Amino acid sequence: MERLGTGIRAGRLSPAEYESNFSDLHPRLDKHEALVAADRCYFCYDAPCMTACPTSIDIPLFIRQIATGNPLGSAKTIFDQNILGGMCARVCPTEELCEQACVRNTAEERPVEIGRLQRYATDTAMQADKQFYSRPALTGKKIAVVGAGPAGLAAAHRLAVKGHDVVIYDARPKSGGLNEYGIATYKTVDDFAQQEVDYVLAIGGIEVRHDQQLGRDFSLADLQSQYDAVFVGIGLAGVNALRVEGENLPGVDDAVDFIASLRQAASKGDIAIGRRVVVLGGGMTAIDAAVQAKLLGAEEVTICYRRGKEHMNASQFEQDLATSKGVIIRHWLAPKSILAQDGKVAAIEVEYTKLVDGRLSTTGETGVIAADQIFKAIGQTFDASGLGALRMESGRIAIDAQGKTSLDGVWAGGDCVFGGDDLTVSAVAQGRDAAESIDRVLAAGAQPAVAVA
Repeated sequence: MERLGTGIRAGRLSPAEYESNFSDLHPRLDKHEALVAADRCYFCYDAPCMTACPTSIDIPLFIRQIATGNPLGSAKTIFDQNILGGMCARVCPTEELCEQACVRNTAEERPVEIGRLQRYATDTAMQADKQFYSRPALTGKKIAVVGAGPAGLAAAHRLAVKGHDVVIYDARPKSGGLNEYGIATYKTVDDFAQQEVDYVLAIGGIEVRHDQQLGRDFSLADLQSQYDAVFVGIGLAGVNALRVEGENLPGVDDAVDFIASLRQAASKGDIAIGRRVVVLGGGMTAIDAAVQAKLLGAEEVTICYRRGKEHMNASQFEQDLATSKGVIIRHWLAPKSILAQDGKVAAIEVEYTKLVDGRLSTTGETGVIAADQIFKAIGQTFDASGLGALRMESGRIAIDAQGKTSLDGVWAGGDCVFGGDDLTVSAVAQGRDAAESIDRVLAAGAQPAVAVA
Protein backbone atom coordinates (compact mmCIF):
# COMPACT_ATOMS: atom_id res chain seq x y z
CA MET A 1 0.00 0.00 0.00
CA GLU A 2 1.17 3.53 -0.77
CA ARG A 3 1.70 5.63 2.32
CA LEU A 4 -0.29 8.80 2.88
CA GLY A 5 1.26 11.61 0.88
CA THR A 6 3.17 9.40 -1.56
CA GLY A 7 0.33 8.31 -3.84
CA ILE A 8 1.04 10.41 -6.93
CA ARG A 9 2.09 8.25 -9.85
CA ALA A 10 1.54 7.69 -13.57
CA GLY A 11 0.19 4.62 -15.32
CA ARG A 12 -2.63 3.79 -12.92
CA LEU A 13 -4.75 2.27 -15.69
CA SER A 14 -4.31 0.07 -18.73
CA PRO A 15 -4.06 1.62 -22.23
CA ALA A 16 -7.56 0.30 -23.01
CA GLU A 17 -8.98 1.97 -19.90
CA TYR A 18 -7.40 5.31 -20.80
CA GLU A 19 -8.79 5.08 -24.31
CA SER A 20 -12.27 4.28 -23.04
CA ASN A 21 -12.21 6.95 -20.32
CA PHE A 22 -11.10 9.71 -22.67
CA SER A 23 -13.36 8.85 -25.58
CA ASP A 24 -15.68 11.50 -27.03
CA LEU A 25 -18.12 12.77 -24.40
CA HIS A 26 -20.87 13.36 -26.99
CA PRO A 27 -20.11 11.44 -30.20
CA ARG A 28 -21.18 13.11 -33.41
CA LEU A 29 -24.71 12.37 -34.60
CA ASP A 30 -24.99 10.26 -37.73
CA LYS A 31 -27.19 11.40 -40.62
CA HIS A 32 -30.33 9.64 -39.41
CA GLU A 33 -29.89 10.86 -35.83
CA ALA A 34 -29.37 14.41 -37.08
CA LEU A 35 -32.55 14.31 -39.17
CA VAL A 36 -34.57 13.01 -36.23
CA ALA A 37 -33.12 15.65 -33.90
CA ALA A 38 -33.71 18.43 -36.43
CA ASP A 39 -37.33 17.37 -36.90
CA ARG A 40 -38.05 18.35 -33.28
CA CYS A 41 -37.36 22.03 -34.01
CA TYR A 42 -40.39 24.32 -34.34
CA PHE A 43 -38.35 26.77 -36.48
CA CYS A 44 -39.66 29.66 -34.40
CA TYR A 45 -39.91 33.00 -36.20
CA ASP A 46 -38.76 34.97 -33.15
CA ALA A 47 -36.49 32.18 -31.95
CA PRO A 48 -35.45 32.69 -28.31
CA CYS A 49 -32.55 30.27 -28.87
CA MET A 50 -31.02 32.68 -31.38
CA THR A 51 -31.32 35.57 -28.93
CA ALA A 52 -29.57 33.46 -26.28
CA CYS A 53 -26.59 32.73 -28.54
CA PRO A 54 -23.73 35.23 -27.98
CA THR A 55 -22.78 34.97 -31.67
CA SER A 56 -26.43 35.28 -32.83
CA ILE A 57 -26.32 32.24 -35.10
CA ASP A 58 -29.59 31.77 -37.02
CA ILE A 59 -30.37 28.52 -35.24
CA PRO A 60 -33.78 27.78 -36.82
CA LEU A 61 -32.28 28.29 -40.27
CA PHE A 62 -29.29 26.02 -39.76
CA ILE A 63 -31.48 23.30 -38.27
CA ARG A 64 -33.97 23.57 -41.16
CA GLN A 65 -31.06 23.21 -43.58
CA ILE A 66 -30.04 19.98 -41.83
CA ALA A 67 -33.65 18.76 -41.93
CA THR A 68 -33.77 19.36 -45.70
CA GLY A 69 -30.54 17.46 -46.34
CA ASN A 70 -28.23 20.46 -46.69
CA PRO A 71 -25.60 20.15 -43.96
CA LEU A 72 -23.06 22.21 -45.91
CA GLY A 73 -25.49 25.09 -46.18
CA SER A 74 -26.14 24.67 -42.49
CA ALA A 75 -22.42 24.89 -41.76
CA LYS A 76 -22.14 28.13 -43.72
CA THR A 77 -25.02 29.64 -41.75
CA ILE A 78 -23.10 28.78 -38.57
CA PHE A 79 -19.67 29.90 -39.79
CA ASP A 80 -21.05 33.23 -41.05
CA GLN A 81 -21.55 34.15 -37.41
CA ASN A 82 -19.07 31.90 -35.63
CA ILE A 83 -16.03 30.60 -37.51
CA LEU A 84 -15.17 28.49 -34.45
CA GLY A 85 -18.61 26.91 -34.48
CA GLY A 86 -17.15 23.40 -34.36
CA MET A 87 -15.44 23.94 -31.02
CA CYS A 88 -18.35 25.89 -29.60
CA ALA A 89 -20.64 22.97 -30.47
CA ARG A 90 -18.44 20.84 -28.24
CA VAL A 91 -17.73 23.11 -25.27
CA CYS A 92 -20.47 25.74 -25.08
CA PRO A 93 -22.74 25.47 -22.03
CA THR A 94 -25.71 25.11 -24.39
CA GLU A 95 -27.84 23.94 -21.47
CA GLU A 96 -27.57 27.49 -20.09
CA LEU A 97 -27.71 29.35 -23.42
CA CYS A 98 -29.58 28.32 -26.57
CA GLU A 99 -31.00 25.02 -25.30
CA GLN A 100 -32.24 26.57 -22.08
CA ALA A 101 -34.19 29.08 -24.19
CA CYS A 102 -35.68 26.40 -26.47
CA VAL A 103 -39.48 26.41 -26.44
CA ARG A 104 -39.47 22.60 -26.42
CA ASN A 105 -38.60 22.89 -22.73
CA THR A 106 -42.09 24.22 -21.99
CA ALA A 107 -44.00 21.15 -23.14
CA GLU A 108 -41.45 18.37 -22.89
CA GLU A 109 -38.65 19.64 -20.62
CA ARG A 110 -36.27 18.41 -23.30
CA PRO A 111 -34.83 20.97 -25.72
CA VAL A 112 -33.76 20.44 -29.29
CA GLU A 113 -30.16 19.20 -29.28
CA ILE A 114 -28.83 22.40 -30.79
CA GLY A 115 -25.20 21.84 -29.83
CA ARG A 116 -25.02 18.35 -31.30
CA LEU A 117 -26.78 19.48 -34.48
CA GLN A 118 -24.28 22.33 -34.80
CA ARG A 119 -21.45 19.83 -34.46
CA TYR A 120 -23.01 17.59 -37.12
CA ALA A 121 -23.10 20.44 -39.63
CA THR A 122 -19.68 21.91 -38.91
CA ASP A 123 -17.97 18.51 -38.78
CA THR A 124 -19.50 17.63 -42.14
CA ALA A 125 -18.05 20.76 -43.72
CA MET A 126 -14.64 20.48 -42.09
CA GLN A 127 -14.23 16.82 -42.96
CA ALA A 128 -15.07 17.65 -46.57
CA ASP A 129 -12.58 20.57 -46.36
CA LYS A 130 -15.32 22.82 -47.64
CA GLN A 131 -14.17 26.44 -47.53
CA PHE A 132 -16.97 28.98 -47.80
CA TYR A 133 -14.86 32.15 -47.93
CA SER A 134 -12.20 33.50 -50.26
CA ARG A 135 -9.95 36.53 -50.15
CA PRO A 136 -11.20 39.61 -52.01
CA ALA A 137 -8.95 42.25 -53.54
CA LEU A 138 -6.31 43.06 -50.96
CA THR A 139 -6.62 46.35 -49.12
CA GLY A 140 -2.90 46.80 -48.44
CA LYS A 141 -3.64 47.14 -44.73
CA LYS A 142 -1.88 45.02 -42.13
CA ILE A 143 -3.26 44.23 -38.69
CA ALA A 144 -1.52 42.69 -35.69
CA VAL A 145 -3.46 40.26 -33.51
CA VAL A 146 -2.01 39.42 -30.10
CA GLY A 147 -3.18 35.99 -29.00
CA ALA A 148 -4.11 32.96 -31.10
CA GLY A 149 -7.05 31.98 -28.93
CA PRO A 150 -10.75 32.11 -29.84
CA ALA A 151 -10.98 35.91 -29.89
CA GLY A 152 -7.78 36.35 -31.87
CA LEU A 153 -8.58 33.63 -34.40
CA ALA A 154 -12.10 34.96 -34.96
CA ALA A 155 -10.78 38.49 -35.45
CA ALA A 156 -8.00 37.34 -37.78
CA HIS A 157 -10.34 35.30 -39.97
CA ARG A 158 -12.89 38.08 -40.35
CA LEU A 159 -10.13 40.58 -41.18
CA ALA A 160 -8.68 38.20 -43.77
CA VAL A 161 -12.12 37.80 -45.34
CA LYS A 162 -12.21 41.59 -45.66
CA GLY A 163 -8.94 41.59 -47.62
CA HIS A 164 -6.55 42.67 -44.89
CA ASP A 165 -3.28 40.91 -44.06
CA VAL A 166 -2.95 39.68 -40.48
CA VAL A 167 -0.03 38.68 -38.29
CA ILE A 168 -0.90 36.80 -35.10
CA TYR A 169 1.54 36.78 -32.18
CA ASP A 170 1.14 34.06 -29.57
CA ALA A 171 3.22 33.22 -26.50
CA ARG A 172 2.74 29.47 -26.75
CA PRO A 173 4.21 26.98 -29.24
CA LYS A 174 0.77 26.10 -30.63
CA SER A 175 -2.27 28.14 -31.63
CA GLY A 176 -5.71 27.74 -30.12
CA GLY A 177 -5.40 29.36 -26.71
CA LEU A 178 -7.94 28.00 -24.27
CA ASN A 179 -9.28 25.60 -26.90
CA GLU A 180 -5.88 23.94 -27.21
CA TYR A 181 -4.62 24.16 -23.63
CA GLY A 182 -7.60 24.64 -21.33
CA ILE A 183 -10.45 22.32 -22.37
CA ALA A 184 -11.00 18.84 -20.97
CA THR A 185 -9.54 16.23 -23.31
CA TYR A 186 -12.72 14.16 -23.52
CA LYS A 187 -14.59 17.19 -24.90
CA THR A 188 -12.26 17.69 -27.87
CA VAL A 189 -10.81 14.37 -28.99
CA ASP A 190 -8.67 13.65 -32.08
CA ASP A 191 -6.71 16.90 -31.81
CA PHE A 192 -9.77 18.83 -32.94
CA ALA A 193 -8.48 22.18 -31.68
CA GLN A 194 -5.60 22.07 -34.17
CA GLN A 195 -7.87 20.84 -36.94
CA GLU A 196 -10.02 23.89 -36.38
CA VAL A 197 -7.00 26.22 -36.34
CA ASP A 198 -5.91 24.79 -39.69
CA TYR A 199 -9.41 25.25 -41.07
CA VAL A 200 -9.53 28.89 -39.95
CA LEU A 201 -6.07 29.71 -41.32
CA ALA A 202 -6.86 28.10 -44.70
CA ILE A 203 -8.50 31.38 -45.78
CA GLY A 204 -4.96 32.70 -46.34
CA GLY A 205 -3.49 36.07 -45.50
CA ILE A 206 -2.87 35.11 -41.86
CA GLU A 207 0.66 34.57 -40.53
CA VAL A 208 1.14 33.12 -37.05
CA ARG A 209 4.29 33.78 -35.03
CA HIS A 210 4.56 31.48 -32.01
CA ASP A 211 6.67 31.86 -28.87
CA GLN A 212 6.21 35.64 -29.06
CA GLN A 213 5.06 37.11 -25.76
CA LEU A 214 3.70 40.60 -25.22
CA GLY A 215 5.84 42.42 -22.67
CA ARG A 216 8.83 40.16 -23.27
CA ASP A 217 9.44 40.06 -27.02
CA PHE A 218 7.50 43.16 -28.06
CA SER A 219 5.29 45.89 -26.64
CA LEU A 220 1.96 47.31 -27.70
CA ALA A 221 3.78 50.47 -28.77
CA ASP A 222 5.96 48.38 -31.11
CA LEU A 223 2.88 46.99 -32.84
CA GLN A 224 1.21 50.40 -33.08
CA SER A 225 4.22 51.72 -34.96
CA GLN A 226 4.31 48.80 -37.41
CA TYR A 227 0.65 48.01 -38.16
CA ASP A 228 -2.47 49.82 -39.28
CA ALA A 229 -4.43 48.43 -36.33
CA VAL A 230 -3.95 46.08 -33.38
CA PHE A 231 -6.33 43.59 -31.76
CA VAL A 232 -5.46 42.32 -28.28
CA GLY A 233 -6.92 38.95 -27.28
CA ILE A 234 -4.36 37.58 -24.84
CA GLY A 235 -6.66 35.85 -22.38
CA LEU A 236 -5.62 35.20 -18.79
CA ALA A 237 -2.16 33.91 -17.95
CA GLY A 238 -1.84 33.70 -14.17
CA VAL A 239 -3.59 31.69 -11.44
CA ASN A 240 -4.82 33.14 -8.16
CA ALA A 241 -2.91 32.14 -5.03
CA LEU A 242 -4.51 30.32 -2.12
CA ARG A 243 -2.47 32.29 0.43
CA VAL A 244 -2.51 29.47 2.97
CA GLU A 245 0.27 27.59 4.71
CA GLY A 246 1.62 24.69 2.64
CA GLU A 247 0.60 26.09 -0.73
CA ASN A 248 4.09 25.52 -2.16
CA LEU A 249 4.36 21.87 -1.11
CA PRO A 250 5.04 19.23 -3.78
CA GLY A 251 1.65 17.94 -4.87
CA VAL A 252 -0.09 21.32 -4.91
CA ASP A 253 -0.60 22.22 -8.57
CA ASP A 254 -2.54 24.64 -10.76
CA ALA A 255 -5.56 23.01 -12.37
CA VAL A 256 -5.00 24.88 -15.63
CA ASP A 257 -1.45 23.52 -15.87
CA PHE A 258 -2.74 20.01 -15.16
CA ILE A 259 -5.36 20.28 -17.91
CA ALA A 260 -2.80 21.68 -20.36
CA SER A 261 -0.25 18.95 -19.63
CA LEU A 262 -2.91 16.28 -20.09
CA ARG A 263 -3.97 17.73 -23.44
CA GLN A 264 -0.39 17.88 -24.69
CA ALA A 265 0.66 14.45 -23.40
CA ALA A 266 1.57 11.80 -25.96
CA SER A 267 -0.08 9.21 -23.70
CA LYS A 268 -2.58 9.67 -20.88
CA GLY A 269 -0.58 7.09 -18.94
CA ASP A 270 2.33 9.54 -18.77
CA ILE A 271 0.39 11.89 -16.48
CA ALA A 272 0.87 11.26 -12.76
CA ILE A 273 -2.21 11.51 -10.59
CA GLY A 274 -2.80 11.06 -6.89
CA ARG A 275 -4.76 8.31 -5.17
CA ARG A 276 -6.72 10.96 -3.22
CA VAL A 277 -7.22 14.27 -5.03
CA VAL A 278 -8.82 17.50 -3.82
CA VAL A 279 -9.79 20.26 -6.26
CA LEU A 280 -10.41 23.76 -4.92
CA GLY A 281 -12.89 25.87 -6.87
CA GLY A 282 -16.40 25.92 -8.30
CA GLY A 283 -16.02 26.74 -11.99
CA MET A 284 -15.63 24.80 -15.22
CA THR A 285 -11.88 24.43 -14.67
CA ALA A 286 -12.49 22.75 -11.31
CA ILE A 287 -14.95 20.32 -12.88
CA ASP A 288 -12.63 19.53 -15.80
CA ALA A 289 -9.70 18.90 -13.46
CA ALA A 290 -11.74 16.74 -11.10
CA VAL A 291 -13.36 14.61 -13.79
CA GLN A 292 -10.06 14.03 -15.54
CA ALA A 293 -8.36 13.11 -12.28
CA LYS A 294 -11.01 10.40 -11.92
CA LEU A 295 -10.55 9.27 -15.52
CA LEU A 296 -6.80 8.97 -14.91
CA GLY A 297 -7.42 6.51 -12.11
CA ALA A 298 -7.65 8.55 -8.89
CA GLU A 299 -9.64 6.61 -6.32
CA GLU A 300 -11.08 9.58 -4.43
CA VAL A 301 -11.67 13.01 -5.95
CA THR A 302 -13.32 15.78 -3.94
CA ILE A 303 -14.21 19.28 -5.08
CA CYS A 304 -14.26 21.81 -2.24
CA TYR A 305 -16.11 25.05 -2.91
CA ARG A 306 -16.35 27.89 -0.43
CA ARG A 307 -19.95 28.79 -1.28
CA GLY A 308 -23.17 26.89 -1.99
CA LYS A 309 -24.21 24.77 -4.94
CA GLU A 310 -26.33 27.62 -6.32
CA HIS A 311 -23.25 29.87 -6.45
CA MET A 312 -21.05 27.57 -8.53
CA ASN A 313 -20.00 28.95 -11.92
CA ALA A 314 -19.96 25.44 -13.38
CA SER A 315 -23.23 24.60 -15.10
CA GLN A 316 -25.63 22.06 -13.64
CA PHE A 317 -24.78 19.72 -16.48
CA GLU A 318 -21.09 19.90 -15.62
CA GLN A 319 -21.79 19.32 -11.93
CA ASP A 320 -23.94 16.30 -12.77
CA LEU A 321 -21.24 14.99 -15.10
CA ALA A 322 -18.69 15.19 -12.29
CA THR A 323 -20.86 13.34 -9.80
CA SER A 324 -21.70 10.69 -12.41
CA LYS A 325 -17.97 9.97 -12.65
CA GLY A 326 -17.70 9.54 -8.89
CA VAL A 327 -16.49 13.02 -7.97
CA ILE A 328 -17.68 14.26 -4.57
CA ILE A 329 -18.67 17.93 -4.50
CA ARG A 330 -18.61 19.55 -1.06
CA HIS A 331 -19.87 23.08 -0.48
CA TRP A 332 -19.26 25.74 2.16
CA LEU A 333 -15.62 24.74 2.67
CA ALA A 334 -12.63 27.08 2.40
CA PRO A 335 -8.96 25.97 2.51
CA LYS A 336 -7.28 26.80 5.83
CA SER A 337 -3.91 25.05 5.47
CA ILE A 338 -2.25 22.22 3.60
CA LEU A 339 -0.74 19.54 5.80
CA ALA A 340 2.47 17.68 4.99
CA GLN A 341 4.08 14.33 5.63
CA ASP A 342 7.68 13.69 4.63
CA GLY A 343 7.70 17.09 2.90
CA LYS A 344 4.75 16.28 0.63
CA VAL A 345 1.01 16.90 0.68
CA ALA A 346 -0.81 14.60 3.08
CA ALA A 347 -4.12 16.39 3.68
CA ILE A 348 -5.91 19.70 3.53
CA GLU A 349 -7.43 21.43 6.51
CA VAL A 350 -10.67 23.17 5.60
CA GLU A 351 -12.87 25.61 7.44
CA TYR A 352 -16.64 25.69 7.17
CA THR A 353 -18.17 28.88 5.77
CA LYS A 354 -21.54 30.61 5.66
CA LEU A 355 -23.09 33.82 4.40
CA VAL A 356 -23.65 36.55 6.96
CA ASP A 357 -25.51 39.62 5.65
CA GLY A 358 -24.51 38.60 2.14
CA ARG A 359 -20.82 38.27 2.94
CA LEU A 360 -18.84 35.04 3.21
CA SER A 361 -17.70 34.27 6.73
CA THR A 362 -16.02 31.33 8.43
CA THR A 363 -17.81 29.49 11.25
CA GLY A 364 -14.72 28.47 13.21
CA GLU A 365 -15.39 24.78 12.60
CA THR A 366 -12.64 22.90 10.77
CA GLY A 367 -12.08 19.50 9.25
CA VAL A 368 -9.34 17.56 7.48
CA ILE A 369 -9.56 15.77 4.12
CA ALA A 370 -6.81 13.27 3.30
CA ALA A 371 -5.13 14.09 -0.02
CA ASP A 372 -1.86 13.44 -1.78
CA GLN A 373 -2.57 15.92 -4.59
CA ILE A 374 -4.38 19.26 -4.59
CA PHE A 375 -5.39 21.28 -7.63
CA LYS A 376 -6.07 25.01 -7.45
CA ALA A 377 -8.91 26.18 -9.68
CA ILE A 378 -9.80 29.43 -7.95
CA GLY A 379 -9.62 31.79 -10.90
CA GLN A 380 -7.03 33.25 -13.21
CA THR A 381 -5.33 36.63 -13.28
CA PHE A 382 -4.57 39.04 -16.09
CA ASP A 383 -0.99 40.03 -16.93
CA ALA A 384 -0.93 43.56 -18.33
CA SER A 385 2.80 43.54 -19.21
CA GLY A 386 3.57 45.41 -22.41
CA LEU A 387 0.22 47.19 -22.65
CA GLY A 388 1.61 50.61 -21.75
CA ALA A 389 -0.98 53.31 -21.14
CA LEU A 390 -4.00 51.22 -22.10
CA ARG A 391 -6.83 52.08 -19.74
CA MET A 392 -7.90 49.31 -17.38
CA GLU A 393 -11.11 48.70 -15.47
CA SER A 394 -11.20 46.27 -12.52
CA GLY A 395 -7.90 44.82 -13.66
CA ARG A 396 -8.96 44.17 -17.26
CA ILE A 397 -8.80 46.16 -20.50
CA ALA A 398 -11.58 48.73 -20.83
CA ILE A 399 -13.39 48.70 -24.19
CA ASP A 400 -16.49 50.24 -25.73
CA ALA A 401 -19.29 48.42 -27.56
CA GLN A 402 -17.14 48.16 -30.71
CA GLY A 403 -14.20 46.66 -28.88
CA LYS A 404 -12.16 49.88 -29.06
CA THR A 405 -9.73 50.62 -26.25
CA SER A 406 -8.49 53.93 -24.91
CA LEU A 407 -5.62 53.98 -27.45
CA ASP A 408 -5.95 54.97 -31.09
CA GLY A 409 -5.89 51.99 -33.41
CA VAL A 410 -6.14 49.36 -30.67
CA TRP A 411 -9.06 47.01 -30.10
CA ALA A 412 -9.42 44.13 -27.61
CA GLY A 413 -11.70 41.19 -26.82
CA GLY A 414 -12.01 37.91 -24.97
CA ASP A 415 -11.15 37.13 -21.37
CA CYS A 416 -8.67 40.02 -21.13
CA VAL A 417 -11.38 42.69 -21.37
CA PHE A 418 -13.60 44.04 -18.62
CA GLY A 419 -16.91 42.20 -18.69
CA GLY A 420 -15.54 39.02 -20.28
CA ASP A 421 -17.38 35.88 -19.17
CA ASP A 422 -14.82 33.13 -19.79
CA LEU A 423 -16.78 31.53 -22.65
CA THR A 424 -15.30 30.55 -26.00
CA VAL A 425 -18.44 31.67 -27.81
CA SER A 426 -18.35 35.15 -26.22
CA ALA A 427 -14.67 35.56 -27.11
CA VAL A 428 -15.47 34.65 -30.71
CA ALA A 429 -18.25 37.22 -30.84
CA GLN A 430 -15.99 39.96 -29.47
CA GLY A 431 -13.18 39.11 -31.89
CA ARG A 432 -15.55 39.06 -34.84
CA ASP A 433 -17.23 42.35 -33.90
CA ALA A 434 -13.91 44.08 -33.25
CA ALA A 435 -12.72 42.98 -36.70
CA GLU A 436 -15.82 44.51 -38.27
CA SER A 437 -15.10 47.76 -36.41
CA ILE A 438 -11.46 47.72 -37.53
CA ASP A 439 -12.52 47.18 -41.13
CA ARG A 440 -14.99 50.08 -41.00
CA VAL A 441 -12.37 52.43 -39.61
CA LEU A 442 -9.73 51.41 -42.12
CA ALA A 443 -12.20 51.59 -44.99
CA ALA A 444 -13.10 55.12 -43.95
CA GLY A 445 -9.42 56.05 -44.15
CA ALA A 446 -9.49 57.75 -40.77
CA GLN A 447 -7.82 57.05 -37.47
CA PRO A 448 -10.30 56.00 -34.77
CA ALA A 449 -11.20 58.45 -32.08
CA VAL A 450 -10.29 57.60 -28.52
CA ALA A 451 -13.21 55.43 -27.44
CA VAL A 452 -12.71 55.09 -23.70
CA ALA A 453 -11.95 58.16 -21.62
